Amino acid sequence: MTLIRISRRSVLVGGVAALVGAGPALAAVPTLTFDELYGSVGVLGLTFSDKVKQLAGQTVTMRGFMAPPLKAEAAFFVLTEIPMALCPFCSSDADWPDNILVVYLGEKQTFVQPNAVIEVRGQLEFGSWTDPETGFVSLLRLRDASFRAI
Repeated sequence: MTLIRISRRSVLVGGVAALVGAGPALAAVPTLTFDELYGSVGVLGLTFSDKVKQLAGQTVTMRGFMAPPLKAEAAFFVLTEIPMALCPFCSSDADWPDNILVVYLGEKQTFVQPNAVIEVRGQLEFGSWTDPETGFVSLLRLRDASFRAI
């Protein structure tokens, strides 16, 4: 019978090697908050934050509220920091919040009540873009997204 000795050092080195080898499997999906979307708001408009620029193209998560959608079969919705009782697209006197994000779903999901907190996960894009199908203009978007009620 052969006796194998294991030192604390070999266990630590092996554990670290296992964690490094696991790589992205252990990496958490970055979280973005509404306070982190813009670096500044001035006379020239909104400036995207450094965090948004760094996370562009990556999958991120955000929490917020679903603004009432234009129609039940829409493939996108607007994520807002505060709940909205009215459709922001339908009321000319409603104040459109500057802390919004457009969410394009990867596949159809049933929309939730506008007062329910949701967590959204998708690929972050920034910069002005006009949806060719709807004509909707957005500055920030999550693509191939999904959401769940919290």
